[in-house]
Amino acid sequence: MNIQFTVLPGGKLQGLHRVPGDKSISHRAIMLGALADGTTEVTGFLEGEDTLATLAAFQAMGVPIEKLAPGHIIIQGVGLQGLKQPSVPLNLGNSGTSMRLLAGLMAGQAFSVEIVGDASLSKRPMQRVTEPLSQMGAIIETSGTGTSPLKIKGHQSLRGINYVLPVASAQIKSCLLLAGLYAQGVTCVTEPAPTRDHTERMLTGFGYPVEREEAKVCINGGHHLQATAVDVPADISSAAFFMVGASIANQADVILQHVGINPTRTGIIDILRQMGADITLYNSRTVSGEPVADIQVRSANLKGITIPEHLVPLAIDEFPAIFIVAACAQGKTVLTGAKELRVKESDRIQVMADGLQAVGIHSEPLPDGIIIHGGQIRGGEVNSHGDHRIAMAFTMAALRAQEKIVIQDCANVATSFPNFIGLVQAAGLQIEENRLST
Repeated sequence: MNIQFTVLPGGKLQGLHRVPGDKSISHRAIMLGALADGTTEVTGFLEGEDTLATLAAFQAMGVPIEKLAPGHIIIQGVGLQGLKQPSVPLNLGNSGTSMRLLAGLMAGQAFSVEIVGDASLSKRPMQRVTEPLSQMGAIIETSGTGTSPLKIKGHQSLRGINYVLPVASAQIKSCLLLAGLYAQGVTCVTEPAPTRDHTERMLTGFGYPVEREEAKVCINGGHHLQATAVDVPADISSAAFFMVGASIANQADVILQHVGINPTRTGIIDILRQMGADITLYNSRTVSGEPVADIQVRSANLKGITIPEHLVPLAIDEFPAIFIVAACAQGKTVLTGAKELRVKESDRIQVMADGLQAVGIHSEPLPDGIIIHGGQIRGGEVNSHGDHRIAMAFTMAALRAQEKIVIQDCANVATSFPNFIGLVQAAGLQIEENRLST
């Protein structure tokens, strides 16, 4: 089934809105809650397909998880040694986060397991986690091209390593730290640039000691996780689409409530402000160890910039949305140092470049980035190639389009943003969802 979005030109973006819970934090709340001693209560949990795949994986390994209300779940932790061998392969759908983080956790179990994903996830590189895990003593079999399925052999004695990341990646860092829970000795990961630190924050929240010294983070095996309460803030990656929409639309004024503003995730705010966006943060506070604020965004005159490379890891998931701002800005926007975008749910550099061309915007893809020349978005038909963030980015582009934008292959929007259509309609977009036979 092909889900198609049709978005009429113009529309407004107004009002007070709360986007779904943070996907990264929701994944980690399930994982650490399952491995903790005691009962963990999670509120604000994102009930998207990716996070529900993580939840189902731990249920398949014997962890009792109960839904009390939308976004409100109770996890009866089984402790670090309490997981049971699943009777079937763990299917993680489209979730790269689930697969890479679970690879680390499964490497330390007393049973063997197979991890699989959908066609898109099965193309994404996994050597970046399997190679350092093998240095720790894990035995993992991949496909001939280093992708999933991952067959992880149990009963392996893991040992701590000191690993320097070849690329800035929170998924690799988190994978190794989670494997370090089961390793003898100290596991240290050194980053070439800061990446999201939700794993470190949440480990600390569950009572597991974490040491940080500049770019290096370390944990020592042998401690325990203690159950706690987790309040998941709204996902800044989902809020990013509304921030972009309000920045490019006419007479827009949007307030986004209870958004996580972890400093390893706020590259989107810094980049948009450099482009001239009108963004104000209110009511800053700390919830479950994570900084949170309400974010107001109004229409602004935008200009193209050269995006500082140090901000790239801090906005890596938000670049499809940022590219839409660049398309509406005066002058050109230059991005380099973002080769990681080519191995996301799609090749986001090429797919965005193709989509921008389809709606009348000139861009020049680079091996590690793109140059986008601001102009007039005409409208047209875009293929998102099953990438949820590309589908949502071009939805917002219609706010400045001359004609309607039709976006194909949008089914995976549900992986990260359930009820996206309803929320953007409430904010003022004229959008229609159609289910077409393929």
